[in-house]
Amino acid sequence: MSASMMSTVIKPIHREGWRFIPIFAVVALVLFFVWEPLGWIGVGLTVWCYYFFRDPMRVTPEREGLIISPADGVISLLEPAVPPEELGLGPDAMMRVSVFMNVFNCHVNRLPIAGEITKISYRPGKFLNASLDKASVDNERNSLVVRMEDGRDLAVVQIAGLVARRIVCEVPEGARLQTGERFGMIRFGSRLDVYLPEGVQPLVSLGQTMVAGETVLADITSAEPARTGRTR
Repeated sequence: MSASMMSTVIKPIHREGWRFIPIFAVVALVLFFVWEPLGWIGVGLTVWCYYFFRDPMRVTPEREGLIISPADGVISLLEPAVPPEELGLGPDAMMRVSVFMNVFNCHVNRLPIAGEITKISYRPGKFLNASLDKASVDNERNSLVVRMEDGRDLAVVQIAGLVARRIVCEVPEGARLQTGERFGMIRFGSRLDVYLPEGVQPLVSLGQTMVAGETVLADITSAEPARTGRTR
């Protein structure tokens, strides 16, 4: 197998994965002793676990002002909404862009735009289907405020889903990150909300597929109106 083919099949693993992949592998081995078909099911689940925790390299656009998707998945919501009150961003609605991740997406989260993490706030809650609008209010979440280079704030919210039971945030308050840098992940199926600064319009449409660290969500330097589109 060539090096390029190897890199396509074998992906780097997020360190959270090493807590689970060996367990899945041992269970698969035990199942082989119980009944061989069960063992092969266990192998399939082990491979799925490996790919769930994959952490591939991404090529992030470097032009100033671009806001990049923080997660793999699809755009599930595009609407004005008040950001989580614990962030202290006020009662006014901001444009919210929601990216829903299913259990087959890569779940490593990346910062949408360069800036300083001025606030991080964790809030326990329910584990409703993350695709629902009320999940933004009711579900367990971890919220970050990013102070951009121009002084405006952008919010990123990690929201647990129906089967997600752990939100991981790997950066502290005060950290300065570049666009596309990793800041955490969520296990196992979830959603990321991005609250755009006033006057910034999303350049994506409902149902559009996102690639974390690569797909452009918005451009703070552009006066282009919000885009419309349809899934075909």
